Amino acid sequence: MTVTTFALIRHGQTDWNAQRRLQGSTDIPLNDIGRDQARGAVEALAGHGWDTIVSSPLSRAAETADLIAAGLGLTVARRVPDLAERSFGPAEGLQQGPELDALRTPGGFHGAEGEDEAAGRGLAALEALAEELRGGRILVVTHGSLLRVSLSRAVGRTLPSVDNAVLNLAHHHPADGWNLEYFNGERLTAAVG
Repeated sequence: MTVTTFALIRHGQTDWNAQRRLQGSTDIPLNDIGRDQARGAVEALAGHGWDTIVSSPLSRAAETADLIAAGLGLTVARRVPDLAERSFGPAEGLQQGPELDALRTPGGFHGAEGEDEAAGRGLAALEALAEELRGGRILVVTHGSLLRVSLSRAVGRTLPSVDNAVLNLAHHHPADGWNLEYFNGERLTAAVG
């Protein structure tokens, strides 16, 4: 069986990221720092022979993907709805504090998509891409929480927050599952998965 390689990139910074507000499915655009981060990601991704680029349909991920694609001389193949960030429901737009704390539940927030549900959706989208493009090199631009919970489930270990516009490199083998080689731009001393 053939291994499929994924570069998994969180979008660049938005104003809500800078203000430490929960974004979720609210469609907040990149800010200028985020655009610079997207252009800066090209260096780590260049020369690896990416076969296709896909992204979440939310504008912050779509624009990040477009900027990276332009820097690599490629075009984005499509927007994948199941790669959209998880919904945080009424917690979206809130910062740390009593109002946000009142909405907390185990694994998320009242009225929000739970971690397990988001991990299942995100991992299913990645595995569908691996099946469709078996043996390919796929660049995926999506969202921090969706990446964190999906990769955590894939490798069987709880991962920390995903940084904006840095390389996370994972390999998928149909029989052996997932192997995480880079996380938050750093090569792992021992591959996880």
